[in-house]
Amino acid sequence: MINIVLVEPEIPQNTGNIARTCAATGAVLHLIEPLGFDISASAVKRAGLDYWNLVDVRVYKSLDAFFEQNRISQMRLFSTKAPAAYTEVDYEEGCYLFFGKETKGLPESFLMQHYEDCVRIPMREQARSLNLSNSVAVAVFEALRQQNFPHLKDHGKMKEEASSYAPNL
Repeated sequence: MINIVLVEPEIPQNTGNIARTCAATGAVLHLIEPLGFDISASAVKRAGLDYWNLVDVRVYKSLDAFFEQNRISQMRLFSTKAPAAYTEVDYEEGCYLFFGKETKGLPESFLMQHYEDCVRIPMREQARSLNLSNSVAVAVFEALRQQNFPHLKDHGKMKEEASSYAPNL
């Protein structure tokens, strides 16, 4: 299992996309308040998030409350300021992947407290950052790849045989 921790997310569409990633992968979604949007049952239904029932969503009043309620053996803090690339570290089962709010990222004091756990997604120098939901997807699938995609479907099936599309040799 992977744990996604969003610290004070601001944009509902990003969190909706991240929730869909969690639904598809079985990751747990932890939301640290304040949130920039409403996640009540009526708001979720209004937004058409029909997969929300597949997501284990847990909400906390603060980062301190989150740490009081969870035992964390490994965490990775994603930041454009981090020294190591996300592919240079290991991801254990049950790891927690932290992401900050869209406008500011994770608090620098928090990053400094856990500097050895900070990782970045490499990108062009001129680019400020990736979209939050894209960053989460990159991180989740790297962690799952390292764990050999536990409990996920490992095949697909097309309606027709692939051999019918193969060129004649």
